[in-house]
Amino acid sequence: MDQKTFDRGLEIRKAVLGAEFVEKSLASADDFNKPMQELTTEYCWGAIWGRETLPRKTRSMLNLAMLSALNRPHELKMHIKGALRNGVTKEEIREVLLQVAVYCGIPAGVDSFRVAREAFQEVEKS
Repeated sequence: MDQKTFDRGLEIRKAVLGAEFVEKSLASADDFNKPMQELTTEYCWGAIWGRETLPRKTRSMLNLAMLSALNRPHELKMHIKGALRNGVTKEEIREVLLQVAVYCGIPAGVDSFRVAREAFQEVEKS
């Protein structure tokens, strides 16, 4: 593991997903899934999100589309909350999900809209 990339990834991951969420994920890691937490932090958040060519807002919108297309509701909800932190508006999220519905199918769009509404409600409660 490259410590510099990991540290940068940890900083970005906390900024996007919220420090409390990330710290809880890392603290609850055990011998089995700790390597996955480290890989995610270093590779995904440090090596990719740490690149400066695309702004975080754009990366968030891309993630929303891909996670919707892949039918990953847990990750989608987490990234919707992160997208809001990165300045993506509800209206922009709606447009991304409409695009998903057309290119990935109405069921993917319907599910993604449902998850988005849940995420919005959770963010508004906190």
